[in-house]
Amino acid sequence: MSKLSVVIDTNVLIKTINRTNFEFFIYQAFESELFEWVVSTSILDEYEEKLTEFYSLKTAQLVLEILCTASNVVFSEPHFRWNLIEDDPDDNKFSDLAISSNSTCLVTFDKHFDVFKNIEFPRLSVLNPKQFHAFLVENETQH
Repeated sequence: MSKLSVVIDTNVLIKTINRTNFEFFIYQAFESELFEWVVSTSILDEYEEKLTEFYSLKTAQLVLEILCTASNVVFSEPHFRWNLIEDDPDDNKFSDLAISSNSTCLVTFDKHFDVFKNIEFPRLSVLNPKQFHAFLVENETQH
């Protein structure tokens, strides 16, 4: 079985930490190694910055430690900068990485990624957490 590879936007990561949030399933699926989490240096930097703002430095460090030591994390850097998201250029680091690493999908709440619905190339599957949950369930039943 080929592993699913997923890029996760910071806004989703923040929601996965609280066990009472629906999005906690993403952490559980990651822990169960149902997918590979694809990250880059700039994404890890953003994770640290936003997690520190939202929770605490201690929480941010714990999450980064998990991501930097888990066997199902893929470290990659985009080979090309598409810069397709003009409304929030900072989001390009996520889509550029997902495209460059040939990830299965990008999981986000952010509507800026809707640009991928209207272009033929490059292709990128953008899912919100509920869609990703359905995708994981469907993928598990096929294997």
